Amino acid sequence: MKRIIFENKKINFSDQGQGKTLVLLHGFTESGKIWKNFAKELIADFRVIIIDLPGHGKSEGLGGIHTMEVQAEVVHKVLKARKVRKCIMIGHSMGGYVTLAFAGKYPEMLRGFCLFHSHVFPDTQQDKENREKTIRLVNEDKFSFIAQFIAGLFPEEVREIYAKEINQLIRRAKKMQKENIVASLEGMKDRYDQTLLLRTTSLPVLFILGLKDSKAPVARLWEMISLPAHSQSLILRETGHMGYIEEPGKTLIAVKGFAKRTL
Repeated sequence: MKRIIFENKKINFSDQGQGKTLVLLHGFTESGKIWKNFAKELIADFRVIIIDLPGHGKSEGLGGIHTMEVQAEVVHKVLKARKVRKCIMIGHSMGGYVTLAFAGKYPEMLRGFCLFHSHVFPDTQQDKENREKTIRLVNEDKFSFIAQFIAGLFPEEVREIYAKEINQLIRRAKKMQKENIVASLEGMKDRYDQTLLLRTTSLPVLFILGLKDSKAPVARLWEMISLPAHSQSLILRETGHMGYIEEPGKTLIAVKGFAKRTL
């Protein structure tokens, strides 16, 4: 593992393999460890950089609100430190929001990007109110929130099947500091509408979507995938929010194929 300093805080990342660069960004309450199995396969063909976003994994929190734009700056600093000029960025969930912010700020550094169980729409008023409730819950009982939240990422009918994976995700997430969970929730609550970016980008975009994803605006997914001029989609009919666990083979093939065609 490697490390940079961003605003006096330690940011953890790994850099493996050779060739054209793929950057993998995890989601909320996750860490770069979610990409372990993907990385094993991808480093045969690509250079793979995996970053622990602020307050997640072994990266320190930045204090205040972890906006998507600030997190994109963190990613940018890692890539500049590693002398990366161009890359494909793969963002799961919140990592997709950071990817969109990065595409808005540093489009010249991207060859394409993937929204992996993520989307471009901002929080609705109801979503914002729900995030406020979640923040209160985190402040009252962080451990209960984490257990409920992570289990809810999977369709109810498969939670027993993936009990081992769910428990592992919960154990890792419980190590997060309360203030870092809240900082990310605040950042997601205040994120921008990125539909214009998707409509105007000339970059190829890969969408990986689960039709049983309780965290995605499923009714608007068809609208989203029609926005870019160049896009590909993997629609997983029986999958929730965690395709890299629920459908690892299909999602890996989609990412690898998109990267090879784009690069």
